[in-house]
Amino acid sequence: MVTAEEFVEKINAGEKIEANNDMSEEYRTALTNLLLQQADSELAGAYGYIPWIEKAPDIHEKVLVAQIVKDEIRHAYAMFNLLAELGMDVESYIKQHDYHFRMPSGQELTSERLTQDKRVNIFYYPIESWTDFILFNFLMDRGAGHQLEDTLESSYAPWMRGLKSIFKEEMMHVVHGDTWFKRLAASPDTKVELQEGLNKWYPRVMNIFGRPNAPGCQTYVKLGLKKRDNHVVRMEYRQEVEEKVLAAGLTMPEWIPYYEQKN
Repeated sequence: MVTAEEFVEKINAGEKIEANNDMSEEYRTALTNLLLQQADSELAGAYGYIPWIEKAPDIHEKVLVAQIVKDEIRHAYAMFNLLAELGMDVESYIKQHDYHFRMPSGQELTSERLTQDKRVNIFYYPIESWTDFILFNFLMDRGAGHQLEDTLESSYAPWMRGLKSIFKEEMMHVVHGDTWFKRLAASPDTKVELQEGLNKWYPRVMNIFGRPNAPGCQTYVKLGLKKRDNHVVRMEYRQEVEEKVLAAGLTMPEWIPYYEQKN
C-alpha cells in the first residue's frame, strides 16, 4: 500500500488513478464516501420522482418524467458499478437501506442525516406538487450540476469517464426545470405558488453544499477528487439562480447559513 504522501505526489504530478491501482487508505476512504453520496442520492432521488410519472399534467410530461427517472437510476447504477469495482457488495448494501423514506411535511433540516445511507439530505423532503417537482429540476438538479462540474476532471479516471454522460443528462433535467419555471412564472395563476415553492426549496438546496473550508472537502481537493471549496461552488450556483429568478420577475429568497445561525 502506498503512503498518503506518495499518493498525493502522484496526483499532483497529474497521474490519473484506475481501479486496479494501489491507493492510499485516505484516498480509498474519500473516494468511497463520494461515490456512495452520489449513488445513494441518485437512487433516492429517482424513487421520489417515480410518483410524478403518473401525476404529470399530460402524456408528453409523463414521458419526460419517466426519462428523468430512468436517467437517475442509470446514474445510480453507474456509481454502484464503480463501488463494486472497489470491492463493495452492492446488492447487499442496497438491501440495507430504504430509499423510499421521506420525512413528514413541514419539517426542516440543515445538515442532519436521518438514515444510514449517504444521500444528500434534501432527498428526505417529500415532493408534494408539480411545482415542487419543477423546482427540484430547476434548483436541485442545477446544484448537482455545479457539484458534478467540479469533479469532471477527477483524479479517479473511471469516475471521471462516467461523469461525462451523467453531467449532460443532468443538464437536460435542468433545461426541463428552466422551461417550466418560466412558464409558471409567466402565469398569474401559478406565479404565487412558484414563489412560495422557491422560498421553500432554495434554502434547502443552498444547504447541500456544506460548510466553507470543511475538512472533508479540503481532503477531496488535496486528493484531486474535487477542484474547489464547497462555498466557492455554492456562490457560483447562487449567482446563476439569482439571474434566472430576477429575470422571471420573482424575488430571491433569503438564505441564512445554518452554520451561522444562533440557537
